[in-house]
Amino acid sequence: MVFLLSLIGCGIFGSVEDEDRGLDVVTASLVKRYVDVLASDSMMGRNTPSSQLNSAAQFIADEFKSDGLEAFRESYFQQFGLNIINLGNDNRLRITKDGKEQSYTLKSEFVPFEMTANRDASGPIVFAGYGITAPEYQYDDYAKIDVRGKIVVVLRHEPCEDDPNSRFDGKNSTQYSNIDEKAGIAMEHGAAALFVVTDPLNHSNLIPRGFPWPSLSKVIPVDALPMTLGVEESKKIPVVHVGTEVIKQLFGGIEALKALQARIDSTMTPQSFSIPGANGYVKTSTTIRKFTTQNVLGYCEGSDPELKNELLIIGAHYDHIGYKKGVAIGQDSIYNGADDNASGTSGMMALAKAFGTLEQKPKRSILFIAFAGEEEGLLGSLAYVGNPLYPLDKTVAMLNLDMIGRNSIDSLYLIGYSISPDIVRITQAENRYVGFKFGYSQEYFLFSGDQYPFIQKKIPILFYHSGLHADYHQVSDESNRINYYKLARVARLVFRTAMHIADEHEYYHITPK
Repeated sequence: MVFLLSLIGCGIFGSVEDEDRGLDVVTASLVKRYVDVLASDSMMGRNTPSSQLNSAAQFIADEFKSDGLEAFRESYFQQFGLNIINLGNDNRLRITKDGKEQSYTLKSEFVPFEMTANRDASGPIVFAGYGITAPEYQYDDYAKIDVRGKIVVVLRHEPCEDDPNSRFDGKNSTQYSNIDEKAGIAMEHGAAALFVVTDPLNHSNLIPRGFPWPSLSKVIPVDALPMTLGVEESKKIPVVHVGTEVIKQLFGGIEALKALQARIDSTMTPQSFSIPGANGYVKTSTTIRKFTTQNVLGYCEGSDPELKNELLIIGAHYDHIGYKKGVAIGQDSIYNGADDNASGTSGMMALAKAFGTLEQKPKRSILFIAFAGEEEGLLGSLAYVGNPLYPLDKTVAMLNLDMIGRNSIDSLYLIGYSISPDIVRITQAENRYVGFKFGYSQEYFLFSGDQYPFIQKKIPILFYHSGLHADYHQVSDESNRINYYKLARVARLVFRTAMHIADEHEYYHITPK
């Protein structure tokens, strides 16, 4: 198949021959070779952390080196720390209101979330609506209340959750519905602790769930534990999910809280206030096991004296979810993760090889990143933006490849069209020479992939995704089910898009969502 070049007459790209040389590298046989290694049984599902993940990282680094990509700051690896968290033995909650003190019981009346701290906190209690500060939606529950040193009570989810006309993207959840986001916002405002209550207008089950800690359950596996970045522990505050009895003590009853929520939703106006006579004490206890793992990076320096100081990132996560334990002999136990995400990683590696072959490098520099820990909560991409190896204000865009090898041969989802229209227009233009039918119905994945930490830093992104399927997070996600021709086509499309971004003078913008 011949792949023509767009915009040659405008001088955006280098020579036809050089571009074709890069495109010709990206073949079905190449990406199959990568997937066969990454999704092999010997990789044991590439869990984070594991020796098998380390083996996959070394394989990717070796390929980067052989493709002529440079080690960034003398290494192909960006090491970062991980903490595996377990619930400790000393978890307490007491609330005093109008002189009456009440203690609450772990599990039935309060449950810590996975992002909670190993510390205690006490102070006056304030209600801060949904716990949201979102200037892009002209909404701030904290605008008229000082929560410094206080315990903050917030509702789950976000205003007008079931209203298709909600300013919070209609019925689609935004990042502000995430407990992680609410906890981060509370900490930014100086809160000492965070109590989360289920919003009673939309959800009748008010039983506290928090995180499903193995120590609080007879059915949760003992190793089903949350993982965080090692640098985060000292910054945390106690974060707990509280139930009906706490609501009754603080608000007088469920109906009173419903009325508060209804006023917020009907007026889109915060109803935050200090709860009169209410003080609390909470202690959450955790134990930590520390590990290290790594992102893998390959660098292609740009050719323009000025624009080479700006960066395009092309990323994919190379981890998966490991393997089952205690299965019968002969039963498949390995989550090979061929589509999730050996496919995206292989596409990214093929792009690295393609750019490595170019005699005339694009004007801007390109950094290829294989992220670890995506399955554990975007840990690798969070680690990168928390400690970027290249200034984020010089990073013009991030392209993410995740699950690009399945479903209809001609279909591909573009996720991020609502916030990165500039990048979408480039991909749409380059698609004239590839021929996909794009879908735009998967924006709910916008905040659950490695592009999300870059969105938080206001960097334009585009996420390429071929859609979910019955083998998602199953042992049946194996390499023999990948459509390698489609995978290579996606990689060629991203190559053309990346070349356009890296080789033109235009700057891109992110549209608030």
